[in-house]
Amino acid sequence: MSHPEFSCHVVVNPLHAETDPGQNRHAFAYTITVRNTGDVPAQLIARHWLIHDASGGTQEVRGLGVVGKQPMLSPGESFEYTSWAVIPTPQGSMEGSYLCITEAAETFEAAVPEFALARSQHLH
Repeated sequence: MSHPEFSCHVVVNPLHAETDPGQNRHAFAYTITVRNTGDVPAQLIARHWLIHDASGGTQEVRGLGVVGKQPMLSPGESFEYTSWAVIPTPQGSMEGSYLCITEAAETFEAAVPEFALARSQHLH
């Protein structure tokens, strides 16, 4: 029996040029490495994000692929991309998942555990 699985690693950086605290606009770039840690080839089809700000607001984002791509990964292969998010507070978090499918049309989700959106000076 096959074992489809993707794992994800995230690095976050503030986007100072896109941030305007006076307009309640705080931008963060996030780079995600998606690795096929399973034993069968599989493709990332869609994404689902929950983006939380410090005032209790949540934005939900769904869409096909990531940065316009739907990468097919063999076991051991990885795909890295960078995107960004804007929230109204200096700190927040994101969490989500990817909908994936194997060559045998078996679907599975790859979780992206919650990660912080914050400038380093705001972390405690």
